[in-house]
Amino acid sequence: MKYLILLLPLALTACGPIPLAQAERQCLERARLAQQPRGEVGVGIGSDGKAAGKFELTVSSDYITGRDPSAVYDLCVQQKSGQPPSRPLYSFPEWKG
Repeated sequence: MKYLILLLPLALTACGPIPLAQAERQCLERARLAQQPRGEVGVGIGSDGKAAGKFELTVSSDYITGRDPSAVYDLCVQQKSGQPPSRPLYSFPEWKG
Protein backbone atom coordinates (compact mmCIF):
# COMPACT_ATOMS: atom_id res chain seq x y z
CA MET A 1 0.00 0.00 0.00
CA LYS A 2 2.88 2.33 0.82
CA TYR A 3 4.25 1.96 -2.73
CA LEU A 4 0.89 2.73 -4.27
CA ILE A 5 0.77 6.03 -2.38
CA LEU A 6 4.25 6.89 -3.66
CA LEU A 7 3.34 6.10 -7.28
CA LEU A 8 0.05 8.00 -7.31
CA PRO A 9 1.66 11.48 -7.78
CA LEU A 10 3.72 10.13 -10.69
CA ALA A 11 0.64 8.72 -12.38
CA LEU A 12 -1.23 11.99 -11.97
CA THR A 13 1.70 13.95 -13.37
CA ALA A 14 1.55 11.85 -16.55
CA CYS A 15 -2.01 13.12 -17.10
CA GLY A 16 -0.99 16.78 -16.87
CA PRO A 17 -0.46 19.24 -19.70
CA ILE A 18 2.48 18.88 -22.05
CA PRO A 19 4.66 21.76 -23.35
CA LEU A 20 2.99 23.90 -26.02
CA ALA A 21 5.60 23.13 -28.73
CA GLN A 22 5.21 19.38 -28.18
CA ALA A 23 1.41 19.65 -28.31
CA GLU A 24 1.60 21.61 -31.57
CA ARG A 25 3.82 18.95 -33.18
CA GLN A 26 1.51 16.12 -32.11
CA CYS A 27 -1.63 17.97 -33.16
CA LEU A 28 -0.23 18.81 -36.59
CA GLU A 29 -0.46 15.09 -37.44
CA ARG A 30 -4.01 14.91 -36.14
CA ALA A 31 -4.93 17.86 -38.39
CA ARG A 32 -3.35 16.07 -41.37
CA LEU A 33 -5.54 13.04 -40.69
CA ALA A 34 -8.60 15.32 -40.50
CA GLN A 35 -7.73 16.64 -43.97
CA GLN A 36 -7.40 13.24 -45.67
CA PRO A 37 -6.75 9.56 -44.90
CA ARG A 38 -3.19 8.25 -44.95
CA GLY A 39 -2.15 4.95 -46.42
CA GLU A 40 0.77 2.72 -47.23
CA VAL A 41 1.15 -0.14 -49.70
CA GLY A 42 4.10 -2.51 -49.84
CA VAL A 43 4.91 -5.41 -52.16
CA GLY A 44 7.93 -7.68 -52.10
CA ILE A 45 9.35 -11.15 -52.45
CA GLY A 46 10.25 -13.13 -49.34
CA SER A 47 13.41 -15.20 -48.95
CA ASP A 48 11.30 -18.25 -49.72
CA GLY A 49 10.40 -16.78 -53.14
CA LYS A 50 6.78 -16.09 -52.28
CA ALA A 51 5.18 -12.74 -52.91
CA ALA A 52 4.31 -10.69 -49.85
CA GLY A 53 2.16 -7.61 -49.54
CA LYS A 54 1.10 -5.05 -47.01
CA PHE A 55 -1.74 -2.53 -47.02
CA GLU A 56 -2.39 -0.01 -44.27
CA LEU A 57 -4.98 2.77 -44.19
CA THR A 58 -5.53 5.30 -41.39
CA VAL A 59 -8.81 7.20 -41.39
CA SER A 60 -9.71 9.50 -38.50
CA SER A 61 -13.17 10.18 -37.17
CA ASP A 62 -12.43 13.88 -37.75
CA TYR A 63 -12.12 13.17 -41.49
CA ILE A 64 -15.27 11.05 -41.57
CA THR A 65 -17.31 13.77 -39.85
CA GLY A 66 -15.84 16.50 -42.09
CA ARG A 67 -14.27 18.57 -39.31
CA ASP A 68 -12.09 21.51 -40.31
CA PRO A 69 -8.40 20.57 -39.83
CA SER A 70 -7.70 23.99 -38.31
CA ALA A 71 -10.43 23.53 -35.69
CA VAL A 72 -9.14 20.02 -34.95
CA TYR A 73 -5.63 21.43 -34.47
CA ASP A 74 -6.77 24.28 -32.21
CA LEU A 75 -8.84 22.03 -29.94
CA CYS A 76 -6.14 19.36 -29.79
CA VAL A 77 -3.45 21.86 -28.72
CA GLN A 78 -5.77 23.37 -26.10
CA GLN A 79 -6.57 19.92 -24.66
CA LYS A 80 -2.96 18.71 -24.59
CA SER A 81 -1.20 21.86 -23.33
CA GLY A 82 -3.94 23.84 -21.63
CA GLN A 83 -3.04 26.80 -23.87
CA PRO A 84 -4.19 28.03 -27.26
CA PRO A 85 -1.79 27.42 -30.18
CA SER A 86 1.05 29.92 -30.55
CA ARG A 87 0.17 30.27 -34.24
CA PRO A 88 -2.54 29.05 -36.60
CA LEU A 89 -2.27 25.72 -38.39
CA TYR A 90 -2.00 27.35 -41.81
CA SER A 91 1.15 29.26 -40.80
CA PHE A 92 3.25 26.07 -40.51
CA PRO A 93 5.52 25.66 -43.55
CA GLU A 94 5.02 21.88 -43.47
CA TRP A 95 1.22 22.23 -43.69
CA LYS A 96 -0.05 21.37 -47.13
CA GLY A 97 -3.65 22.54 -46.84
